[in-house]
Amino acid sequence: MSHVTTAPPTAHERYATAPEPERGVRSLVADSWRRSAREGIRPDGSRLPPLRWASDELTAYRETHPLAPLMPLFRELLGAGAADDGHVFAVGDADGTLLWVEGDTRTMARAERMHFMAGAGWAERQAGTNAPGTALQLGRAVQIVTGEHYSAAVHAWSCAAAPVRDPCTGRVLGVVDLSGGGTIATPPALAAVRAAALAAEGQLARMPAPPLLGPDGQALRSAKPRPEAVHLWVLGRDEALLECANHVRRLSPRHSEIVLALALAGAGVTGERLAVDLSEREIPASTLRAELTRLRAVLGADLLGSRPYALLRPVLTDFTAVSDLLAQGRAGEALARYPGPPLPRSEAPVVVEHRRCLEQQLRGAVLGSGDPGLLRRWVDATWGADDGPAWTELARELPAGSPQRAAAAARARALTPGTISFPQARRHAAVLQRGRS
Repeated sequence: MSHVTTAPPTAHERYATAPEPERGVRSLVADSWRRSAREGIRPDGSRLPPLRWASDELTAYRETHPLAPLMPLFRELLGAGAADDGHVFAVGDADGTLLWVEGDTRTMARAERMHFMAGAGWAERQAGTNAPGTALQLGRAVQIVTGEHYSAAVHAWSCAAAPVRDPCTGRVLGVVDLSGGGTIATPPALAAVRAAALAAEGQLARMPAPPLLGPDGQALRSAKPRPEAVHLWVLGRDEALLECANHVRRLSPRHSEIVLALALAGAGVTGERLAVDLSEREIPASTLRAELTRLRAVLGADLLGSRPYALLRPVLTDFTAVSDLLAQGRAGEALARYPGPPLPRSEAPVVVEHRRCLEQQLRGAVLGSGDPGLLRRWVDATWGADDGPAWTELARELPAGSPQRAAAAARARALTPGTISFPQARRHAAVLQRGRS
């Protein structure tokens, strides 16, 4: 007598029959599943996202969308290698409607079968948990892998997406997404969409403001000039420098964290959100308000707004400059402009997250470059001195028989095999600070 073994039900299958996410489900996903259920989305995948635009209407809408001029940038950053990796990239509007879906031909054909195509609505309220829809819902980059999607029709896919904001107003303009198989269920995929969104916002900041148009499509008057940008330096220093109107201010460590958090958020944030970004421990509302009052006295009411808290001018950071160079594949220039991690001693969750993301992107670009010069610069830096895989890669790239190769190999062997040592910010903060002061 034969026995048939059936696979145990997945967390998604259990949720579909008894709607309450279990402990093994990420809180981000569990919250999204609950929202999807309230919207009446079917978890069995029997109802696909709606097609919202006909082709002619879609063409006209895309031509006037503010992200249209950025498509060459997105194709360069996200479309390269699509055929090799079997992925697609998508750009959608602020309502979650996909405007462009491009990439590997066979993958696009598969995507269209579940309505992942231009003109389809992938807002979370229409499609359930998915990267572009959930990124727009939360206002930040997210990654959704296989069975984390609310609709079973999408369980063979993984995706990563990030919102794109107007650098002046902080308003969400749309979303960029990578979708595909196993290569998209990795940290580099999430880093790629984050970098693409930051690069897009940087390019938007350099573009002239569009004129205001009347019902007939004619310019009514010139748009209000974009406010002058301020510059923020946070790499390799515990106390940020802020330049505004040719005046440079040195900020306290706490004010540095707040200004960087607001710069990274783009749009205004509530006090509750800012408190979570700044500390894993609860910050009393009165304490946060007092700190922001002191910061406003330093920056001026014309730069720091409240209700919600926001920086009222575009902010150009050295952090974003390095990220933009990495997004463009210019690892050497990025490393040259990287004096160290941002706010090395900060333990603010938002700083830690973005610090780790930038470190991973930069380190990955250096190790993947195959350039012994870049690798040597990395391991000679304080943050790369204990990076065993980097020493191994350097030894591999140096000429056979070279004394430097033997020394690099010896250093690699001395370090713990297989350990990835990211920059030790606390250990080297004082050295970095002295070098930048």
